[in-house]
Amino acid sequence: MVLTAARHQPVLVERVTDLLRPRPGGTYVDATLGLGGHADRLLEASAPDGRVVGLDRDPAALALARQRLAWAGDRLQAVSASFADLGVVADRLGLTAVDGVLYDLGVSSLQLDEGERGFSYRADAPLDMRMDPTTGITAAEVLATYPRAELARILREYGEERFAGRIARALDEARRRAPIATTGQLAELVKAAVPAAARRTGPHPARRAFQALRIEVNRELDALRASLPQAIDLLAPGGRLVALAYHSLEDRIVKQALADAAGRPAEAPHRLPVEAPAATPATVVVLTRRPERPSAAEVAANPRSESAKLRAAEKLPPTTEAPGGQP
Repeated sequence: MVLTAARHQPVLVERVTDLLRPRPGGTYVDATLGLGGHADRLLEASAPDGRVVGLDRDPAALALARQRLAWAGDRLQAVSASFADLGVVADRLGLTAVDGVLYDLGVSSLQLDEGERGFSYRADAPLDMRMDPTTGITAAEVLATYPRAELARILREYGEERFAGRIARALDEARRRAPIATTGQLAELVKAAVPAAARRTGPHPARRAFQALRIEVNRELDALRASLPQAIDLLAPGGRLVALAYHSLEDRIVKQALADAAGRPAEAPHRLPVEAPAATPATVVVLTRRPERPSAAEVAANPRSESAKLRAAEKLPPTTEAPGGQP
């Protein structure tokens, strides 16, 4: 387990650190602590008395992060919680304002590398996919109990899978014969359901289906929608929020939440209503006009960073309106 933590390469760590501007005495929330790579850098940069509160709902990740960051002592508070409960955690810890909040979204290196967790189509294992394996419904239970139409909806919406209907039909037919209990079974069923021409190029044909099931099992998008406004509320004036997203669904939610907080629409409407509602007062200024991406050198060193999109915003003073330009 120590080796797993040591191999972990946090994505865009230099840029994240630059944007969050950790300083001595500051308090930072890592809403997705994982193996602690970003938190490690924040703790180093905010020495000797900066604090990091790290949230994660994966007990294995929390144990490894605590081990990796033991050098920081009580400057790290690692909390077993979903970031959907960020406000509750802050209240419990007596935090009224923080200087930065970080989200590194999606599945972690630990979850992908431990095949028995059922997140990866590359290893045959029980179909679990729960980030917190102590609670909630498993992917196998989703496949066993959801109506075919609901399976198709999940594949279409959460996996952006163009063959959602075909795959859902194949899964429905298969489960009538025997339970779909392993990642290997699922991967083969999806592969067989996808047209041969679509299997010949691109990533593994089951990638989108695995993503969709994982999102459903862990309610990831609902948790993100709930969490981002809490994080923005918690920021002190001048505090910053940084989010790393790895697929378009997450990125869209981050983009919309920051646009809402900045008092403007994420996308310009084609036609305004006759009486457009008054703009919501801005509470942040968006620092990233477009999402930032990792360099070619970082992708070469850490292939899992390839799809990362970084967005950031800064909390405004209570009565200040967002400036027209970017800082």
